[in-house]
Amino acid sequence: MTQIQLPESYTRQMIDQLGPEEAERFLASYDQPRTQGLRIHPLKTTPERLREMTDEFGLTPVPWCETGFYYKESSTSKPGKHPYHAAGLYYIQEPSAMSAVELLDPQPGDIVLDLAAAPGGKSTQIAGKLRGEGLLVTNEIHPARAKILSENNERMGVTNAIVTQMAPDPLAERFPLFFDKMMVDAPCSGEGMFRKDPQAIDEWSPDHVKMCAARQWDILQAAVAMLKPGGLLAYSTCTFNTSENESTVAAVLEQFPSFELLRTERIWPHRHAGEGHFVALLRKGGEDAAAPDRAAVKARGKAAGKRASASRPEEEAMRLFRAFAADALPGFELPAGEAVLFGEQLYWLPAVQGCPFDRSYLNGLKVLRPGLHLAEVKKARIEPSHALALALPRGVARRTVDFPAEAPEIDRFLRGETLEQAPGDNGWVLVTVDGFALGWGKRTGSQVKNHIPKGLRRLGT
Repeated sequence: MTQIQLPESYTRQMIDQLGPEEAERFLASYDQPRTQGLRIHPLKTTPERLREMTDEFGLTPVPWCETGFYYKESSTSKPGKHPYHAAGLYYIQEPSAMSAVELLDPQPGDIVLDLAAAPGGKSTQIAGKLRGEGLLVTNEIHPARAKILSENNERMGVTNAIVTQMAPDPLAERFPLFFDKMMVDAPCSGEGMFRKDPQAIDEWSPDHVKMCAARQWDILQAAVAMLKPGGLLAYSTCTFNTSENESTVAAVLEQFPSFELLRTERIWPHRHAGEGHFVALLRKGGEDAAAPDRAAVKARGKAAGKRASASRPEEEAMRLFRAFAADALPGFELPAGEAVLFGEQLYWLPAVQGCPFDRSYLNGLKVLRPGLHLAEVKKARIEPSHALALALPRGVARRTVDFPAEAPEIDRFLRGETLEQAPGDNGWVLVTVDGFALGWGKRTGSQVKNHIPKGLRRLGT
């Protein structure tokens, strides 16, 4: 008998699905501690270096993800509270969930959509594989979760992502036959979350499974319209039943005969070190009847939003930013792209060779983050953004203040406090932990005023 109280209908479901002997081993896994993992950001560090810097985490490799590690949390070792987490060196992610992006295998230069992306584990994993090249549109329909998605992309220093908050159908209208690869990590009944989240057990029922399967089918019908011929779609869930997994994939193959199933993977908690995951990789074959009219799509977007004025206020904002960068970031170069001004917030919208995406695609979309957030424009000056600090390559900032991870100054800085330092060159200063950016400060004399956004500052003493 498991310590977790499982619904009787769920137990029967798993016995029917696995057979009595294997179901017994599966159900016994609920008595075991849940697995915990983290995944490094390859643009910031390497597995070898992170293991050298964090002996206390007890990292062991996740076999299906070369950047993934299991860790053991203790009262003295909490990776989610470590300064390296704030610096975006890694993302806390359940190990099973790392399998889907590994199977999709995005490559630098790909145009990728993560359709149901919050909180951002798979999006930031995709971004790591893109290595700053190509385009990632990462979408979440729920406003609060979309904000978390945007914050996690920012913390991980992602420079080539557009964060949107859209329902799948209107997104499909704007991006017909657009993406090389797509991740559809569909909302599900969460059977793989039972060890982690007791509320998932309370919400589970056979009717809930049916509702989730119906919703997944709706999402996938919009998704297939956005994938290019020859493109790859990874469909994943963190649940075990066949209705939301194999049966849903079979419905796609029946309804859309141009698709073929390349591979499926299941991670089971009684067979593997993980909470459980399902992923299917499909390829869209053939040629669609009519290629999308890109000009018409752009025209719809332009009609839905206000056109930039002829004065192009972005030009003045970029003049201010370049003046700042010449002083504070003499080694920094922006990639191909264009400036976009949302109110007083200046962003750098990435441009990808051969991809038609430009500022006109933003009009009519609910956009939280149109690329890399560069700065806030304040009259005749700018304040560099926290996102910019976390996205900077090492060694480009003129003025830095560095501390080891265990230094008390790091904790004070993350709480939003002003730092007392020996007098130095006044101006914007990049505060770093062991060389990795944590955020901006502004030095005047012997004080470095803290510019970590208030909503990101740690609480407590």
